[in-house]
Amino acid sequence: MRKRKITMLKILGVLSLFFLVGCKNSEKQNIDYKTLPAYNAKKNLQAVIEIPAGSNQKIEYKKDTNRFVVDSINKQARVIDFLPYPGNYGFIPGTYSNPKNNGDGDALDVLVLSESLASGTLIEIKPIAMMRLLDEGEKDFKIIAVPLNKNLRTMQLDSFENLSLKYPHVRKILHSWFENYDKTDKLEIKGWTDGKTAEKLIQQALVN
Repeated sequence: MRKRKITMLKILGVLSLFFLVGCKNSEKQNIDYKTLPAYNAKKNLQAVIEIPAGSNQKIEYKKDTNRFVVDSINKQARVIDFLPYPGNYGFIPGTYSNPKNNGDGDALDVLVLSESLASGTLIEIKPIAMMRLLDEGEKDFKIIAVPLNKNLRTMQLDSFENLSLKYPHVRKILHSWFENYDKTDKLEIKGWTDGKTAEKLIQQALVN
């Protein structure tokens, strides 16, 4: 009888966990990401995560369905044939990289350095650096950020100077990864800039 009670408690615990996860996913699905501003009501910059750190799937947000799906080429899922994403990859909502200025026509890209975050996560961030890339002639800047909440950071990292002096190998890893992860794109890294320059770019790209 006691074993049955323990078994039932375990089952209820598992069901409760699934319920909680389901609720969290439902909350994310109720967010209309395409209408989100870059800065929330607290005036903090925010990012939408598309690809969790540690994933090798090319997940993208689709505005027409408000969902996150694995991108495909010729009906084949795009999978990175390289080391998985070293951070959480996504975009800054409410921004637009204008093609008139050689932009790619999408929201600004961001890589958030933290533990893995699920697709659809909305997180407050602090930009610390930016990589200037050219992708087949188009400007393709990658903003490097950390969570605004210090408890969510995996490194004591809060500035470009800190990145360069205290974590120089992190910068080298990111540089090498972006140069090599996608064999279908010809990416050229033109250099690095600091978080203030990233903030200026965000201000210029604001659409709402």
